[in-house]
Amino acid sequence: MPARLASTRLSRKVLRNIAGRPMLAWVYEAASACPQLDRVLIATDSDEVAELCHRNHWPVQLTSPDLPSGTDRVHAVARHHHADIYVNIQGDEPLLKPEHITALLRPFTHHHVEVSTLKVLCTPENITNPNAVKVVTAADGRALYFSRATIPFDRDGQARYGQNHDRQAHDGVAPEYWKHIGLYAYRKATLERFPTLPPSLLEQTERLEQLRFLENNIPIYVEPTDFDTIGVDTEEDLHRVESLLLRQ
Repeated sequence: MPARLASTRLSRKVLRNIAGRPMLAWVYEAASACPQLDRVLIATDSDEVAELCHRNHWPVQLTSPDLPSGTDRVHAVARHHHADIYVNIQGDEPLLKPEHITALLRPFTHHHVEVSTLKVLCTPENITNPNAVKVVTAADGRALYFSRATIPFDRDGQARYGQNHDRQAHDGVAPEYWKHIGLYAYRKATLERFPTLPPSLLEQTERLEQLRFLENNIPIYVEPTDFDTIGVDTEEDLHRVESLLLRQ
């Protein structure tokens, strides 16, 4: 579980309080409630985060602050902890559910699957939101592309919206927008390969690490889920998550 302290959009976010508790506490407990996971370990570049973990008896490993992505941080942990499949749960996903992990691991029943992630139908307000990454997939679930831009481009204005929202009725085929949920699972060999690949042009342009897999012909299989999350990137996200957690 990568928990990087530095964040350009929301400073020190994993230590920010949500309903009186650090965000990392919510994420760690949500991950620990997922029975599909054999072990949950926090990977951080911060002594301050590590100290919080020690106080609460959460397993933690310090990793280099020079690691550029969550996948690199998971790889650093994997060098010391053996598993066949590693799950990357970012430290800013406090609305994680066991259903997410079930969906994330489902593609691995097929031996050719090396990497998986999740998608959920996009709500209207997120279609043009660059903080909500969109994904388009092939018929077999392979990711074709991830982008902060609005993809696919709805030339004729026939967009279908996410669950619990009105959908426009049109003749012909109406495009769907899918929001990417930033949880990943990797087979060990593919995770080991990731840091040997140079950062790709699209990865650097979009600031999306998963594009490095696609640019190097490593397919990512994207499983749909009915359960949206809020990856906390802004103050507004923080307040929305707090409101939801207080209702539970």
